[in-house]
Amino acid sequence: MFQPIDKPQLMGILNVTPDSFSDGGKFTGVAAAIRQAEKMIAEGADIIDIGGESTRPGSEPVPADEQIRRVVPAIAAIKSINPNVKISIDTTLSQVAAAALDAGACIINDVSAGQGDSSMLAFAAKAQAPIILMHMQGTPKTMQNQPRYDDVLTEVMAALQQRIGEALAAGVLPENIAIDPGIGFGKRTQDNIDLLAHLNRFVELGYPVLLGTSRKRFMGSICNVNQPDELVTATAVTTALGVMAGVQMFRVHDVQANRQAADVAWAIKQAQ
Repeated sequence: MFQPIDKPQLMGILNVTPDSFSDGGKFTGVAAAIRQAEKMIAEGADIIDIGGESTRPGSEPVPADEQIRRVVPAIAAIKSINPNVKISIDTTLSQVAAAALDAGACIINDVSAGQGDSSMLAFAAKAQAPIILMHMQGTPKTMQNQPRYDDVLTEVMAALQQRIGEALAAGVLPENIAIDPGIGFGKRTQDNIDLLAHLNRFVELGYPVLLGTSRKRFMGSICNVNQPDELVTATAVTTALGVMAGVQMFRVHDVQANRQAADVAWAIKQAQ
């Protein structure tokens, strides 16, 4: 279950893919994955989020067997060295989630909120695995093809509430559900800004909230920056804002900078 926290949790991103938008190809070998996981843990990561399929805009789906081939050796190796580290599996497929849990993962991070595989919610319920339900308009391949909302906050909240209802109906326990507004997933720049400005509304739904803004393109358009790895400071700003709004988990590439931002914001929030 998602435990009550004594400070914000950081989820370090570990993409064992050849084509992720910011770090594709860097950690495809087990040795490289172990080194990156160790680095993120040392810098303050509470969870390592391992994915074998890129969900960047325009990306193609990756079959379950290929995802499993990519993620399971990394999960098993990291757990053998750090038995106490929490690992989440970033996948929309129940078959991949099952293999990852068997290898040592303990959380399912599903960007489709159970819509990418009709068996996912029932599997999470049976496995009693915590699951993060993220909002996305469309699919990774199509999501940035002119996304449109009349009222992005109302529509994203309603969609997440609907997915929460589906998860509960499938037997997922309330304490095993977290939500993610899906920054950058089928959203325009102003949509992302509007969601970030009202993160407290998602917190008020009563489930832990995960925020994933790390190195996202919309911040580059604001800062006039083209390279994702130049958006570390921008990401840390959103982390601090998220902490003040009550967000509990942050999915980030750059753990050290975001750990500092989260800890300072947390200290200020506690003083309030």
